[in-house]
Order: sequence, then C-alpha cells, then structure tokens
Amino acid sequence: MTTPRLSGVLAEFGEERQLIQAARRARAAGYTRMDAYTPYPVDGLAEALGFRKTRVPLLILVGGLLGGLGGYGLQVWLNVWDYPINVGGRPLNSIPAWIIVTFELTILGAAIAAVLGMLALNRLPMPRHPVFGVEEFALATTNRFFLAIESEDPRFQLDQVRTFVTELGAKGVWDIEE
Repeated sequence: MTTPRLSGVLAEFGEERQLIQAARRARAAGYTRMDAYTPYPVDGLAEALGFRKTRVPLLILVGGLLGGLGGYGLQVWLNVWDYPINVGGRPLNSIPAWIIVTFELTILGAAIAAVLGMLALNRLPMPRHPVFGVEEFALATTNRFFLAIESEDPRFQLDQVRTFVTELGAKGVWDIEE
C-alpha cells in the first residue's frame, strides 16, 4: 500500500471578506498556485487570487478561421477542381453561393474550439479532485469559504503554509492528500 501524496493545504474561513483578505495576503507573500472554493460567486476573488486572462478567445478565433477556411476550401476543391459543372453560365468560383456554408463552418469551428479549449485549459474531465478527500470540504456548498494552497507552488513548505494560514485567521486547516 502506498502512502498518499500531499497535494496542498486547505484552510477554512467563515466570511467572504476574510477569504479575499487571505487570498491577497497569500499572493503578496509569494504564493502563486492556489484556489478558492465558495458556495456562491464572490466579487473580487479572482483578482485576489491573481487569475490572469485566458487563452480561450484566441482558440475560438483560430477555430473559427480554420472552420471558415476549411469550408471555403472544400467548396473550391469540389466545384472548381474535382467536379466542375457550369450551370447557367455562372463562374466556377462563385463566392456569393458559398457564403452560407463558409459562415456555418466558421461558427462550427469556433464552437468546437471553445468547448475543447475550455476542457483542455481546465484540465477536465477530472472525475476526482483531491479536495474531495477532506471531509469538511462538503460545507463549501452551504456556508463556508476555503482557500487551498497547492504543493506544486515553489514556496510551499508544509509547516510554513499551515502557520501562515492559521495566522490569517483560518478556522480550520487540513492537508489535501491524493
């Protein structure tokens, strides 16, 4: 039987104000790998944790461009080179007739890129997150606020992190084990 690997430290706070202050102070102390869990959205928490802009909009743009170019290219290949049929004297390369298919494949490419990009950047699917192993974490859906500092953080040392979050006013501190 193997010993569980330490994934981080989970600290419980009673109010959202305390959680935001703790996240700001942890960020100021140099901790960069942390996350917060709340029963409802807390305004200003993402900024306190130091979240940065996401790359999903760029992935959506690239997916849309690839979808549109793919749709247009498919129609050019089919109607101009593979099976050219001159109907009613129109040119083989009839851009107005291809706008709808090009537009629809642009939307399809952007949507697929959005879903796959979001899943990849969030490292999903993750059927079991290590914080679910902490029994008290079940209260995160009702009325408690939690701050987790991950062991992957460069400044992480177990005893120092426990002391640090206790000094921040944490009601409880638990080890997160995988």
